[in-house]
Amino acid sequence: MVAIQGFEGSFHQIAARQHFGAEVAVLPCATFSGLVQAVTQDRARAAVMAIENSIAGSILPNYTLLRKAGLRVAGEVYLHIRQHLLALPGQTLADIREVHSHPMALLQCADYLSQYPHWKLVETEDTALSAQHIREQQRPGVAAVAGQLAAELFGLELLAADIHAEPHNYTRFLVVTRPEDASTEAHPTKASLYFEAPHAAGSLARILTAVAGQGVNLSKLQSCPQPGRTWHYFFHADLEFDDPAQLTATLAALAPLTEGLQLLGTYRRGAARHPAEEQAAQLLLQPS
Repeated sequence: MVAIQGFEGSFHQIAARQHFGAEVAVLPCATFSGLVQAVTQDRARAAVMAIENSIAGSILPNYTLLRKAGLRVAGEVYLHIRQHLLALPGQTLADIREVHSHPMALLQCADYLSQYPHWKLVETEDTALSAQHIREQQRPGVAAVAGQLAAELFGLELLAADIHAEPHNYTRFLVVTRPEDASTEAHPTKASLYFEAPHAAGSLARILTAVAGQGVNLSKLQSCPQPGRTWHYFFHADLEFDDPAQLTATLAALAPLTEGLQLLGTYRRGAARHPAEEQAAQLLLQPS
C-alpha cells in the first residue's frame, strides 16, 4: 500500500504508478500530514509526496514534514502535468454550462477556458474528485478539469485534451519510507540531505564551495525557516553525482562546516520526460 495525497485518479496516483507500476494499491489521504502519518503509523509501506512544481515552485511545508517525521527519501518522480476537459459520455462542448476543478488547475487552463465566457467555473478541493462527482451524480452539462487517469477510472470522455497553457509543467514527487523499510540502492546517483548553516558571515558560501570541490551538482537548495529562531533556517539539499564515493567525500567535507547534518536518503535520480515519451509511458501504466 502506497499513500498518496488527494483522491483516486489524482496526479499523485499517476506518479505512484509511474514509480511502483500500474497495479500498485494506493491509500488516498486528505492532507500531506495525513500522508506522512500513514507511513509513520505503518498503514502504508511508502508514500509519494509532491515537493515542487516547475511553475509554482517548492511546497515549503512538505520539507518541514519530511524532516520532523524522520522519513527516508527512497526515490523521485518527475510527472508531466497534463490537464484535460472531461465529461459524461455523449456530451459535447456545446452542452457544457459549468467546469469544476481545483483552483490551480483552473488557473493553469485559464487561456482555454476564457474562450467560453458563458461557462461557470466552480472551484473544488481536488481535480480527480471533481471528475468522480460528475460520474457518481450523473451531471450532464458539467465538465471537470483533471488528468487522464481520472477519465479512465470514472468512465468519462475527453472533450478537449491538453488544455493547460504551459506545455512544460512538471511536478516533482519524492518517494518516502520509514528508515527501517528503506532499501539500499545499488548504484545511487542522487541524495537528499538536511543541514543547518552557522549564523555567521560566509558560512553558506563555504558549504557551497565544499560541494563544488567534489564535482557534485547541487540540483536543489531550499531554505526553510526554523520555528522559534527568527531569521534562522535549515536547508534541504539535493546532490547529483556519478560515483557514490563523491557523496561520501562531500558528507565528510560538510561535517565540520554545518550543524545537524543528516542524510535523508540516496536513490536513482529521475528525469522529466518529453511530452511524447510521457504519452507513450501512460499506455504502459494502465492495469492489465
